Amino acid sequence: MSDEELRSAAMTGQAEEVGRLLAAGTPPDAPDGTALYLAAVQGHAEVVRKLLAAGADPDRESEGDGEGLPLCAAACWGHLDTVNALLDAGADPDRPEAPGAMPALHWAAANDRVAVARALLGRGADPGLRDSAGNTPLSRAAERGSAALVQALLDHGATPAARPLELARRYAGRDIEAEVRARAGQLAPEGARIVVRRERAEGGGVRVVAEVRDSEGRLRSETCLGTGHAEIVRLLQARLNAGPGERGSPGMSAGA
Repeated sequence: MSDEELRSAAMTGQAEEVGRLLAAGTPPDAPDGTALYLAAVQGHAEVVRKLLAAGADPDRESEGDGEGLPLCAAACWGHLDTVNALLDAGADPDRPEAPGAMPALHWAAANDRVAVARALLGRGADPGLRDSAGNTPLSRAAERGSAALVQALLDHGATPAARPLELARRYAGRDIEAEVRARAGQLAPEGARIVVRRERAEGGGVRVVAEVRDSEGRLRSETCLGTGHAEIVRLLQARLNAGPGERGSPGMSAGA
């Protein structure tokens, strides 16, 4: 029963209750690593730190359905404090949830989490790591239209390549609002309403978001893209055109 209580307290961010259960002898990883994952995906950094301090393995993959690595979950949802707590405890920034699957930096890039990406890169995450489909964080950021994220990756040694440039060019000439509306429509149930809004993206720029709401007004899904594709084309083309001596070194503003 204490295992279930620990999972419930972790998921809801009850740090004091988590501390009480741990002090009473509940193993922090019992029975399947789910407590740490649930706290990480919700961004409950204080709970995450308590579990880690009690011995929870930051690299243990939760065995629950649809779950995975705590670091990937926190990166996906942009929980910077939680990401830092896991990295402080020794989480491997390049560990994928399965062979060939997406590691944390890919999740951050795919969801335009600029601050999280910078934190991962600062802790040694490989900006050139590919998944089984050949995607890199740079190609994901270019497709998303996040110029700030592309810049961060270049600054930390990501190599500009034809694929990210192709993706950025593909979207640079498109109506992004129409694109996200069309994507959202593929996920919309019958009778749903699609509402499009523009908002400031993390790191600057504009992001276009399409919400799918059912007939009762409940949010069913969101689809979003940034509008920085033209800027990304400029950034990547400049790097590709630069000679090796002009690109600088990883960590410098010129990137590599």
